[in-house]
Amino acid sequence: MVSAGPGAGRTTDPKPALPHPLPGAIGLSHLSAYDWEAADGVCGGSPHLHLVCTEAYVVTGGRGAVQTLSPDGYRDIPLEAGSVAWFTPGTVHRMVQGGDLRITVLMQNSGLPEAGDAVFTFPPEILADPERYAAAAALPPGTGEDTAAAARRRRDLAVQGYLALRESLVAGDNGPYREFQRAAARLVRAKVPNWRELWRAGALATAERTGAQLDALADGEPAYLDEATAHETAPTRLGGFGMCGRRDEYNLPGTTLPYGGE
Repeated sequence: MVSAGPGAGRTTDPKPALPHPLPGAIGLSHLSAYDWEAADGVCGGSPHLHLVCTEAYVVTGGRGAVQTLSPDGYRDIPLEAGSVAWFTPGTVHRMVQGGDLRITVLMQNSGLPEAGDAVFTFPPEILADPERYAAAAALPPGTGEDTAAAARRRRDLAVQGYLALRESLVAGDNGPYREFQRAAARLVRAKVPNWRELWRAGALATAERTGAQLDALADGEPAYLDEATAHETAPTRLGGFGMCGRRDEYNLPGTTLPYGGE
């Protein structure tokens, strides 16, 4: 970690900051939606929610949909090249394949999604047992056939729980959906201190740097502009097994990757 960066001299308590984050300290990945057929005849990914991160889908090719469950009910949002959909914390979402669907994912709080800020819609008995949940959510290392089979089993288990939640919500009973949210919050509670540090070093520090830059401009002393530069990167793993599909991943500063570096 490095110090707060430009303008940090204006504060007596500099915060840690990530070097060279993407704009807003977001996370970035590319997804190709799974074409595995699920129990309801729909091809797509593993339904899940995020606890503190808003996620956006920017569709770059193909067609499909994202199905969501939220307090305003069940939605099926069409996706095609050029469309953008996003969903706030607590929204259950399921990417649905309609034909060569390809998406760029933008994720708030870049380090948090892979640090556990996602909970699958597994059946209640699995959500109630942290060890069973962890075992059901884990994948073997690598991108081979064993990992693909495990990812598909995980998806099927998440769809099983999701279909029950959706049925209840459509029938006007939001009790199971609300209980799933509470169960998800219980599962991640112990991770909150670590998440707080990732947020403080990433998104918060990025916003505070902007404040320091505004102060410098107001003072007529924009010395931070001397640090202007450009950065570049490329995917560090292609074809990983994500929650929604095959994923190209970037090892960006502050991002917790969904694998152990294998």
